[in-house]
Amino acid sequence: MSSTGATLMGLTAADLGTLLAALATLAVLVALYAASTVRNPMNRRVKALNDRREQLKAGITASTGKRRAKIVHQNDTTDRMRTFLSSLKVLQDDQLKVAQVKLAQAGIRSKDWAIAIIFGRLVLPIVVGGMAALLIYGVDLWPHWGAMKKFGVFAGALLLSYKAPDLYVDNMVTKRSQAIRKGIPDALDLLVICAEAGLTVDAAFARVARELGAAYPELGEEFQLTAIELSFLTERRMAFENLATRVKLDALKGVVTTMIQTEKYGTPLASALRILSAEFRHERMMRAEEKAARLPAIMTVPLILFILPTLFVVILGPAACSISEAF
Repeated sequence: MSSTGATLMGLTAADLGTLLAALATLAVLVALYAASTVRNPMNRRVKALNDRREQLKAGITASTGKRRAKIVHQNDTTDRMRTFLSSLKVLQDDQLKVAQVKLAQAGIRSKDWAIAIIFGRLVLPIVVGGMAALLIYGVDLWPHWGAMKKFGVFAGALLLSYKAPDLYVDNMVTKRSQAIRKGIPDALDLLVICAEAGLTVDAAFARVARELGAAYPELGEEFQLTAIELSFLTERRMAFENLATRVKLDALKGVVTTMIQTEKYGTPLASALRILSAEFRHERMMRAEEKAARLPAIMTVPLILFILPTLFVVILGPAACSISEAF
């Protein structure tokens, strides 16, 4: 006996209820799996910092045989890329250094990825451009397009594929810099407390890294790495300069300059950091006020497009119905 009830896309109410119950059960299972397999994001960062400590201490990376085999495999791949790029005379030292600095600012410690970035700039335009030329001109997948539109799409595919590695890295740098900027005032306050408590600079950086590691993992990682370099590098100035190079923030460069001056001239560290912390907090408040001041202008378009028409319908709708009934 066929059902005579209302259907939606061929599904009855019972079918829809069963489907929604199945989706709800699947969502609960996924949530339970995610909660049971949660991992501490600091474990990987701590492991990378320990590797850096061993590199500074002994000049080699101390790890297990499986990790060492993986590193050798990555180095072999990088060597093949380097050989290929060198044979084409497209690998320049200045370009390689710029790529390494960007990767460090993005939080990628391995310098071998700089070769992959330059290799991607060379290979991606060939692959993507070849596919675009095949689809546009060879197969003629869009025959209704004009000549200028086809050439524009082809040129856009080439340009986008060439800039794709740089855009990806720049996006990572921007997100990481914004995450670090949020924690600088709190980090400076903790540095002031550690300096007034009598801790040395490297011990203060290590303490701040442990305290802020959960709230601001990127900043905690950078401070921990700076503490390690302060302990092992021959020149302490080099550790602070490396911190300014790894983080693309003018605010942190000011902190590094202050730290270098206190190391060189022996000026009070706590007072200088307290002034910097107050300035950064004032700057953060100014940015918040600027965003709040832009909010009315930003809300104008949604107000006109979505809120006002609905308001007019609600207010004028009954009046229009009454007028139509009167006439």
